[in-house]
Amino acid sequence: MFKRRIIVCLDVRDGKTTKGVKFKGNVDIGDPVEMAREYYHQGADELVFYDITASNEKRSIMIDVVRKVAEEIFIPFSVGGGISSVDDMWDVILAGAEKISVNSQAVKNPSIIEEGASRFGRQCIVLGMDALSDSSMPSGYRVVIHGGRVKTELDALEWALRAESLGAGEIVLNSIDADGTKDGYELNLTSMISNAVSIPVVASGGAGKPEDLVDVFSKGSADAALIASMVHIQGYTIGEIKETLRKNNVEVRTDSFVEP
Repeated sequence: MFKRRIIVCLDVRDGKTTKGVKFKGNVDIGDPVEMAREYYHQGADELVFYDITASNEKRSIMIDVVRKVAEEIFIPFSVGGGISSVDDMWDVILAGAEKISVNSQAVKNPSIIEEGASRFGRQCIVLGMDALSDSSMPSGYRVVIHGGRVKTELDALEWALRAESLGAGEIVLNSIDADGTKDGYELNLTSMISNAVSIPVVASGGAGKPEDLVDVFSKGSADAALIASMVHIQGYTIGEIKETLRKNNVEVRTDSFVEP
């Protein structure tokens, strides 16, 4: 039976893990290397590292922090932020990442998805999509970039389908309306994208309790769920979350931690 993945997200700013609400009011909450080690030991299935200001500041990703995190974990590791070329992707892979996430740069230069998939395989290329509810768009959702600071003319559903055709192997779908609110995932958006594409969709934005993951898997048709506030601030453990999912008949992976 297909097993759902629990993915912990580390948003990093100036070398520190940070968290905000709807991409605003971010506060620093810890050291990303120490936090990555802790979540790996708890049994996270994957880890995502986003350098959240790299694109807006027009700089490359903090590769030294990526390398330090990669040395501490032995699970799939996705990295995004400030990646603007295939050479940047290669640098991130050399630093220890298995997947590369492109968001703002993919919107500006969609061919980066195709080039990355051609060189590294589509399983390595993740489209990060930040979507905002907007009734003027065909699907009802607009794509935004640069950490939610810049609205685009892209419709979320159209962009997801195009990214898949270009070679994206996975989509991390983040609802800005739900981000950091702890009120639950945006199920309508998640289910629309999940049912339209044939590649895995990772739900992101809004998880506040384990039952929210039950909903996004059962009602949102997500293949995986990204969590942040639940474990960073509210104190839930990966084990507690997986146990709730099992009790609600959601198949999850066994703990991934192994001694190096």
